[in-house]
Amino acid sequence: MFRIVSQSLRRQSKALALLSELLQEEYFSIMERQADAVVSLEFSLQELIRQLAAEKRCVIQALGGQRVLKYAETLPEDQAAELRDIFAEVDRGEQLAARQASRNAQLSLALLDQSTRNLRHLTKQVTPPDAAVYGARGTMRYKAHPDAAILSGRL
Repeated sequence: MFRIVSQSLRRQSKALALLSELLQEEYFSIMERQADAVVSLEFSLQELIRQLAAEKRCVIQALGGQRVLKYAETLPEDQAAELRDIFAEVDRGEQLAARQASRNAQLSLALLDQSTRNLRHLTKQVTPPDAAVYGARGTMRYKAHPDAAILSGRL
């Protein structure tokens, strides 16, 4: 059982390192506003996360729901130390990936907010202030000025 758990944790550690790299690549693609690159990276990220979840389920099933560090206490010291080291590496990888994913999400939401404000501003600039500017046929309706525009007074 030690071999199964340790190998799965090693695979998780390597997958988390790859996940961090992909998230950094996604961050730079978002910064450069390369939508196609972001979409293709997102598919890769989702597949990698799915595989990580499967590896975690494998460890949970192998240990019967017992915690890894609790299981490590029952092992000889050399195996326990190895398992603790691998587990710490996995934990560091998860923290690093979580921070990078949070940065990516914040950047994406900031760009969305910026684009939304720009679109609202541009729409406001091209929308006529008066709703009755256009006639039934889509042509401009001119306002008749009741008073003279330049001169006012009686003759």
